[in-house]
Amino acid sequence: MTRLRKMILEELQRRNYSAITTRNYLRVVTEFAKHFGKSPDKLGPNELRTYQAYLLTERRLTPGTVVNRVAALRFFFVKTHKRHQFREFLPYPRDRRRLPTVLSQEEVSQLINGAGNLFRRTLLMTLYGTGMRRAELARLKAGDVDSQRMIIRVVEVRDHYARMDVEQRAGGQATMVSRPPGMC
Repeated sequence: MTRLRKMILEELQRRNYSAITTRNYLRVVTEFAKHFGKSPDKLGPNELRTYQAYLLTERRLTPGTVVNRVAALRFFFVKTHKRHQFREFLPYPRDRRRLPTVLSQEEVSQLINGAGNLFRRTLLMTLYGTGMRRAELARLKAGDVDSQRMIIRVVEVRDHYARMDVEQRAGGQATMVSRPPGMC
């Protein structure tokens, strides 16, 4: 393991970054160094600017992917090597915001009725009626549903705390009630 790799790995672990983020940041810094054929600590602002342009124009990566790579390079230069002036040479590319497609009531009915079986139909109805994320629904347990009070408790999401309770009001209207981590 090289000295630079050890430095960035220690800094990522010290800040408690996830294993996936650590692996991705190391990969991005390695690709950056290979692109120029030099050690990344020997590269400067001109190479950063050139590399970012290369990712967007020649590799045709989406702005979201480039943002992830910029975050890794910023971490390497700013946090690991304490080169705070490099931050201005690594701007995050702007991504045009796309509005989600809103389905009509007929389209929602077709989608739910087109589900192959009762299980899939229930999943779709729960997602649509509560506004939960797919991962939240996948982690849902029978104990998280309080049918007396018409509440679904969403737990173990990002950062390992309960995000919200979904309350089903009379008339079928679902509302989300945020709960602070200590109140869950």
